[in-house]
Amino acid sequence: MEKTSTGLPENVAGMLCYSLFWATGVIFLLLEPGNKVVRFHAFQSIFVFGLLNILYFAFFFVPVIGWMLNTLVGAVTFILWVVLMVKTFQEQKWELPAAGKLAGKLAVR
Repeated sequence: MEKTSTGLPENVAGMLCYSLFWATGVIFLLLEPGNKVVRFHAFQSIFVFGLLNILYFAFFFVPVIGWMLNTLVGAVTFILWVVLMVKTFQEQKWELPAAGKLAGKLAVR
């Protein structure tokens, strides 16, 4: 297990990319510009939780149906948050279909 420039093991830094959703993804993207593993998790966090955040706020302004959809978005957000943090801590690369593929491409740059 490799250490990052912050002194954290890669799996811990990767897990922390998801801890405060897209915000910690942005923070770790700035803190770890050279670590491909952490960059992957940072980008995936930004894409996944950024999109879910946008959906949540868009549905917020739609009466009744939007509020029900927000319940679904909230549940999906929570489940993904837990699964991504656990898988990353266990050093398993769990790549989500679209976001993971894009994150993988951007992480190697």
